[in-house]
Amino acid sequence: MKIIRLFFLITLLVAVSCSQSGKKPPINPVWPVEKANAWQEMTGWQNGCNFLPSTAVNALEMWQTDTFDPVTIDRELGWAEDLGFNVMRVWLNSLVWKSDPEGFKGRINDYLAISSKRGIGTMFVFFCDCWNPDSKPGPQPEPLPGVHNSQWAQDPSCDLRTDTASLYTWLEEYVKDIIGTFKDDPRVLIWDLYNEPGASRHGNESLPLMKNIFRWAREINPSQPLTVGIYNLRLHDINAYSIANSDVISYHNYNDVPQHSIYINLLKLYGRPLICTEWMARHFNSKFQNILPMLKRENVGSMNWGLVAGKSNTIYKWGEPIPDGSEPEPWFHDILRPDGTPFDQIEIDTIKAVNRRE
Repeated sequence: MKIIRLFFLITLLVAVSCSQSGKKPPINPVWPVEKANAWQEMTGWQNGCNFLPSTAVNALEMWQTDTFDPVTIDRELGWAEDLGFNVMRVWLNSLVWKSDPEGFKGRINDYLAISSKRGIGTMFVFFCDCWNPDSKPGPQPEPLPGVHNSQWAQDPSCDLRTDTASLYTWLEEYVKDIIGTFKDDPRVLIWDLYNEPGASRHGNESLPLMKNIFRWAREINPSQPLTVGIYNLRLHDINAYSIANSDVISYHNYNDVPQHSIYINLLKLYGRPLICTEWMARHFNSKFQNILPMLKRENVGSMNWGLVAGKSNTIYKWGEPIPDGSEPEPWFHDILRPDGTPFDQIEIDTIKAVNRRE
């Protein structure tokens, strides 16, 4: 398995090299390596979580007017601050913007006020190809008992993707409006333009949208870096385009130390800062006790999956539902219970030690 993974990564390196040699420069080009590394030097080592408040089942519920929950957000980010976390990866949603652009931007500003008060920067995520294909604004369905991310929704909703001429017109306005509004906001650390493109759309069907969002973002030219993460080594065209156009290289890895190290060692060949934007799956031996110290030692940014267990049901393992909703042992993701107590005190001690919050 390690040899296979190494083969795919070497293939990716070759593909990226070919992509870079033949591409036309964008309006505002990818940051030089020196600028990207200066950004990392300025911001320091980033350690935090993928964040969804425990009261939200998906990004629509997090951001819509009736269900935006600043009280819970403040409380849970306070717990993150106590652990020494300094960044959160947070999903936006295009349908919320389409329904209420100014209100949505106001709530983003409210979120940023809370997070910055806690000393926490933000990586915002735009598009996502994971889990349920279609979504609608309004009240969101309740989570299915014991099912991992049972109501997480892809963005843009797949029922809108057949008419790309119409879809891309307002998606461009959405992306440019959000990035343009916060392009120089120091509370925004980085823009993650597309989470796992092709994950549920069979490979390169998502490549045109990814190319467009990079172009739209470059036309705004934010002061923050842009990235799209590597997550599936078999998606060569998507991976090559991601690396060739990202200012900072990000990736997902839920494996143990030996396999995770392969990613780090080969992606370091590009000379750019690295951020692991998804990791931590206890069933796969991707744990705070072994992975987090390695990421700190390698100066790779860290964003594990999940902070507080809640409506996302990410304490349950992928593909292994517990229909009666009883608590799994161990949890798959997440760190804290809804009252702020830890799933595992040893993990808390490890996080605080790495973050120098002993």
